[in-house]
Amino acid sequence: MNQMIETNKPVEKAILIGIINHGQDEREVEDYLDELSFLTETAGAEPVKRFTQKLDSSNPRTFVGSGKIQELTSFVQENKIDLAIFDDELTPSQLRNIEDALGCRILDRTNLILDIFAKRVRTSHARTQVELAQYKYLLPRLTGMWTHLERQRGGIGLKGPGETEIETDRRVIRDRIIFLKEQLKKIDTQMATQRKSRGKMIRASLVGYTNVGKSTIMNLLSKSDVFAEDKLFATLDTTVRKVVIRNLPFLLSDTVGFIRKLPTDLIESFKSTLDEVRESDLLVHIVDISHPAFEEQIKVVNNTLKDLGVSDKPMIIVFNKIDAFSYTAKNHDDLTPVSRDNISIADLKKTWMSSDKNHATVFISAKTKENVEELHKLLYEEVKKIHVKRYPFNDFLFDSTPGQ
Repeated sequence: MNQMIETNKPVEKAILIGIINHGQDEREVEDYLDELSFLTETAGAEPVKRFTQKLDSSNPRTFVGSGKIQELTSFVQENKIDLAIFDDELTPSQLRNIEDALGCRILDRTNLILDIFAKRVRTSHARTQVELAQYKYLLPRLTGMWTHLERQRGGIGLKGPGETEIETDRRVIRDRIIFLKEQLKKIDTQMATQRKSRGKMIRASLVGYTNVGKSTIMNLLSKSDVFAEDKLFATLDTTVRKVVIRNLPFLLSDTVGFIRKLPTDLIESFKSTLDEVRESDLLVHIVDISHPAFEEQIKVVNNTLKDLGVSDKPMIIVFNKIDAFSYTAKNHDDLTPVSRDNISIADLKKTWMSSDKNHATVFISAKTKENVEELHKLLYEEVKKIHVKRYPFNDFLFDSTPGQ
């Protein structure tokens, strides 16, 4: 009699841990843990409880205080928790000490993001980029990492290099890092050649926080079928499409989404992908206006663009998902303090968002296609400005025909 083999693994249960630093309020940290929860779900685990502690700085041994460690240990044991996920990067010694205390697998935010990237890669190019970042993360943490591998293979945080044989040591990993860097140099050269071969068309790049609707907007503008999903980091590989608005053609690229505390090694590994942003003539910054922390997300993206040295490029800000924007007018009068919960889209349009002198702005819904024609018009005007400046004798391209 043949035994049935169960292929569906049980979903791993996780707890989330964050600290409230001096100057932070609890709501801000809850927003951070909301994002960590979404990352956890994207990785395939179930977040069952959150823990926070107010600390001026993290404990150098165990990240949180000894009393909180005891509380975590009790909860892990009583509820058979598989994973404890921390919302900051842990040092190698913190990882070892916390694992010894809790007796379950420990992940930090960086390792979780790397795991999601490893699961979502589709091309050899992206796979090489992610693998390099994983090995660079793994190298200083080798001493404590192999203990989990001996006890349990697979699982979140162990995708990719974590599944190699135990004989992997520092020398082997260093050799692998050197090899991957050489591979990426070749890929970077190929990608640079591809960019040059596209001719002299104006290039625009979609940038923004992860999961703001960049791929959906790419599909809408280019009439293509780029993979889009309501998950973090649905897009890792750069996709470039030709777009024609009226009779003006330009190239539009969709790039990897940014996120708070994006691991430095990932930014370095994704150099060729981010070069698409560096070499663009126009940035189209997509913002999820329905997100409670969208203004902080804007700051994260702007800071990342500044780090990439492209913050001075022409930019359009597209406030997306106006269909999902929540507005509560109940009990609102002239004496009610203005807050995120009682301000409308019409009110927002009267703020800096529509009067930013440095950037053109537009409010749309890619899902319902509301105001998409306004986006077409704005893109046309901005691309036209760049085109006229670069090719002053090609004005025959431009007409007054409305629409795309």
